[in-house]
Amino acid sequence: MVAGANVHDCKLLKQTIEAVVVERPKPESSGKQRLCLDRGYDNPTGREAAESSGCRVFMQGDWRMKASGPGRPPRPRRWVVERTFAWLSKCRAILVRYDKHSFNDLGLMQLACAVLWYRRLWRLKLA
Repeated sequence: MVAGANVHDCKLLKQTIEAVVVERPKPESSGKQRLCLDRGYDNPTGREAAESSGCRVFMQGDWRMKASGPGRPPRPRRWVVERTFAWLSKCRAILVRYDKHSFNDLGLMQLACAVLWYRRLWRLKLA
């Protein structure tokens, strides 16, 4: 989802979950997908959007347990998101948004992700 910088993430959570294109794997034993969120979504709007998605919701405050096990939330892996943002920040057109329209910005983001994946596949093929 594309929105202005002054729009809080929890207001776009429902649209973001509905816009997921990748097929999620079937849950193993719990019967529901897990959705791990940080403290920014711990408000009525964020909780309502997360619970309406049909997933088991785990907020950051619920992660008091050391290890993941059956019935426990998985440990967060934020570095994956931060690493991807670091890769995308090398594209100048994305780093500073020069486009007027949001669909142009979204298209540039998709093109940059496609180029990143192409480069990664090329490196794996040569290794």
